[in-house]
Amino acid sequence: MAHSRNKLTVKAIKTSPKGAYGDGGGLLLRKTDRNNGQWIYRFRLHGRQRQMGLGGLSKVSLSKARQIRDEYQALVIDGIDPVRERKAARQAQIVKTVTLADVADIAFVARQAELRADGKAGRWFSPLKIHVLPSLGKRPIVSITQNDIKDTLGPIWHEKADTARKAINRLQIVFKHAVAMGLDVDIQAVEKAKALLGKQRHQVKNIPSMPWGKVPEFFASLDEETPVQLALKFLVLNPGARSKPVRFLRTEDIEKNVWVVPADMMKGQKGHTRDWRTPLSSESLAIIKAAEPFERNGWLFPNQSGKGVISDASMSRLMERRGLEYRPHGFRSSFRTWAAETGQNRDIAERSLAHKIHGKVEASYLRTDFLIERAELMLLWSKFVSSVELSELEQATVMKPQNTKEGQSKAEKEMFDSMIERGKAKWVTRTLPVSRSGSE
Repeated sequence: MAHSRNKLTVKAIKTSPKGAYGDGGGLLLRKTDRNNGQWIYRFRLHGRQRQMGLGGLSKVSLSKARQIRDEYQALVIDGIDPVRERKAARQAQIVKTVTLADVADIAFVARQAELRADGKAGRWFSPLKIHVLPSLGKRPIVSITQNDIKDTLGPIWHEKADTARKAINRLQIVFKHAVAMGLDVDIQAVEKAKALLGKQRHQVKNIPSMPWGKVPEFFASLDEETPVQLALKFLVLNPGARSKPVRFLRTEDIEKNVWVVPADMMKGQKGHTRDWRTPLSSESLAIIKAAEPFERNGWLFPNQSGKGVISDASMSRLMERRGLEYRPHGFRSSFRTWAAETGQNRDIAERSLAHKIHGKVEASYLRTDFLIERAELMLLWSKFVSSVELSELEQATVMKPQNTKEGQSKAEKEMFDSMIERGKAKWVTRTLPVSRSGSE
């Protein structure tokens, strides 16, 4: 039996010419010339004749080939496919070398479709790139534990709490992606690390906002017709918009007295935002008129080179140079506080900031954006900020639909016409606080 299984000898292998030589037990040597050849293992499994390579003659000795044959033959006896088993073993070995940086890159690519401009600005990836990958990026992800994560983020956990929070949340996404890839990672490692790091001591600070009573005086002080000052004035009057859509305002975005903010300029997950209609007051339209001489390539607020728009920090720096602690984004809070303290409709105030005011189910049925109601509220805010009294013809500052084919429903047109008819009586009887002290 032993002879039938081990027919070949080392000497015979060296002297044998080109051809196929069986060693028994399914082991075969196929020589391509006197010095080179390939070891083959033949077996029968589940009624099928199969074969698999065991390596070249120059790298695999006769004794080694027999050892491998015996191991695979034992698998066949147990009904296990040795080809599939070897492939799984090789895959497992490869998996052990996949680094955190590798998976982070793959996870980022998978999420790009959900990110603004495919994440090219780097805001999604930067917390990982700056605070995690330098320490753990080259480590096999399967070897990373909660203690590794704790040691990496510990130095910034309290000092840079917001950044650390973003980094650990991104890391959680990467680990989940690793699981989806079939990698044997500890999916609970990130949560365990959070437990080890403990609660963050850092207090989240709101963006400093100007008390609404001080806004008219500040607005009046913006008396220079420069792109930055005009953009800041426009932002104050239209707090529903953030800095980016204001800075990137284009002439074609204005339709009569309505500014249509493109969906990709709105805050929110890519693919889940819509164009946003913003009613413009006569003061806002006057600013647009004043900005027209600066227009370059369609941008109303271009930078000095004319090849782009003013920077994200330009309006903030203007306020800093004046010794103000407040920030442009804070005017959203100024408006919202004014609306609350002057008794304006809460839902309309929230919608004026492009906030959601209903749950998913209700929102799926509620298809209005309350343009007319928001126009009335923004008119009051605009007049308050610019210290201008309401006139009898304020209705001219809101777009009056010419027909129902211009994106306005019949009901909305009727509502607008009703508002026009109320006219002066409504504006005169509407009261505003005499004091502009606002909320400190």
